[in-house]
Amino acid sequence: MTKFTRTLILAAIALSTVCARAQTDAEKAFAAIKNMPGTWEGTSAEGPVKVTFKVTGGGSSVMSEILGKEDMVSMINMDGPNRLLLTHYCAVGNQPRMEASISPDGKTFTFNYVDATNLATPDSGHMQRMTLTVLDENHHTEEWVFADHGKEHKVLFDLHRKA
Repeated sequence: MTKFTRTLILAAIALSTVCARAQTDAEKAFAAIKNMPGTWEGTSAEGPVKVTFKVTGGGSSVMSEILGKEDMVSMINMDGPNRLLLTHYCAVGNQPRMEASISPDGKTFTFNYVDATNLATPDSGHMQRMTLTVLDENHHTEEWVFADHGKEHKVLFDLHRKA
């Protein structure tokens, strides 16, 4: 084997190592959310609930739509390899952005408030947190926490895949 051939082989190995970079926790969480398209139905303390998921933007984002008397949309996307974001387009008229933290087992994604557009004051009513827990490929929960002047209201959705 010539020196050139050895150098070429080592360069190919180095390149494949760079290309095969392990996914970050945020990327793994986003991949799991991208596997949720379809309609999900379930219950909450406030009654029946329906949520749809759709991968959009050429695979760069996932739209989650809560269907009911006040339809709301959330967009989930990556911001670099380590940051998973959720922007919630709320029925109260503001748009909180939340950043995910991932549980050690990779099944729970807690999106915590970062900032918001169209928020009258910092303590005005807005979504503060959303925790999505994947129980299996056809069952997940979403806990939504609404903060308003220092008080929190929580709603838990227990959802099963319908289509």
